[in-house]
Amino acid sequence: MTVSEKLNQSIRDIPDFPKPGIIFKDITPVLSNPSLVKEIVDWFAEKAKEQDIDVIVGVESRGFLFGMLIAERLGIPFVPVRKEGKLPYKTVKHAYSLEYGSASMEIHEDALKPGQRVMIHDDLLATGGTAEAAAILVEKLGAVACNFTFLIELGFLEGRLKLKSHNESIHSIVSF
Repeated sequence: MTVSEKLNQSIRDIPDFPKPGIIFKDITPVLSNPSLVKEIVDWFAEKAKEQDIDVIVGVESRGFLFGMLIAERLGIPFVPVRKEGKLPYKTVKHAYSLEYGSASMEIHEDALKPGQRVMIHDDLLATGGTAEAAAILVEKLGAVACNFTFLIELGFLEGRLKLKSHNESIHSIVSF
């Protein structure tokens, strides 16, 4: 069985969460399966090696789970991108629109060096706004968004379209 098939079988659907009409894709059952976690990290590490990645940027908060493991596996730095006001040092901020409102993401101003090759990782690609905000932050610091990786992609929301202007190397293990 492929890693995609194993992941697909492990994801739990939670209807009407966080609000009616939404089917939440719960990855917590995946986290209780160490052998599957290892296979997932291996899969992402291969995607990083293909692009000669220098740094993993993980998007708050579920992007931290596998992002840290990928960075550790490759022996490269991990950098968090967080919601506004959550990082303790001087930051660079990017505000972006959500379906209903807006949000801001931040990165420490000294987190990346110009020219560094970055993999942006999160658990889910939906509309692409959050991953695009992370890419804009990476680019503001002079680094290069070389690829995007996700456990899950909600293809019907077409989030890839927002990311392609930053890089067309977009990888998801499973897509719905």
